Amino acid sequence: MKKIASLLIFLTVVGSMSAIAQTQPMPPQQKVEVDVNDQELAKFAEAYQGLRMVNQQAQQKMVDVVESEGFDIQRFNEMYQTSMDPNKELEASAEEMDKYESTVQKIEGMQGEIQEQMEEVITDQGFTMERYEKLAMALQTNPEMQQRLQEMLQGQ
Repeated sequence: MKKIASLLIFLTVVGSMSAIAQTQPMPPQQKVEVDVNDQELAKFAEAYQGLRMVNQQAQQKMVDVVESEGFDIQRFNEMYQTSMDPNKELEASAEEMDKYESTVQKIEGMQGEIQEQMEEVITDQGFTMERYEKLAMALQTNPEMQQRLQEMLQGQ
C-alpha cells in the first residue's frame, strides 16, 4: 500500500500543483552540483510540463475511481491518511473498509500505466531516468537553476 502513497497524495492536492521553480527552497542542505546547459534545461522544462499533464490526468482518473466507488474525496483521504499513521485507529464500518480497500486496489492497478507514461515523457526528451532525477534533485538545492527553469517555463 505504501507504494501508492505518492499517487494517493495527489488526491489531497488536486488543483494545487505548482512548478518546481515556484516552490520555496528546501531548508539548507548540501547543494547538488550538476552541469546543465540551456538546451538541456529547456528539454527538462518540456519533460516537466509533460509530467504535469500526466499528473493532472492521473489525478482526475484517481478522483473518478474514488467517486465511482461512492466515496467523498475528503473521506477517502481521511481514511488513507489514518491508515498510514500507526498511532491512529481507522474508524469505519466493515462495509466502508471493504469499499476503501477495493478503491485502493483499483488505484494501485493504475500505477504501472502512470509510471510508463511518465517514463515515456522523460525519455521522449532524450533523458535517462537517472539524468532526469539528478537534474530534479539539483533543482531542489540550486536557486540559480530554479530561476533559469522558471524563466523557461514562463516563456513557454
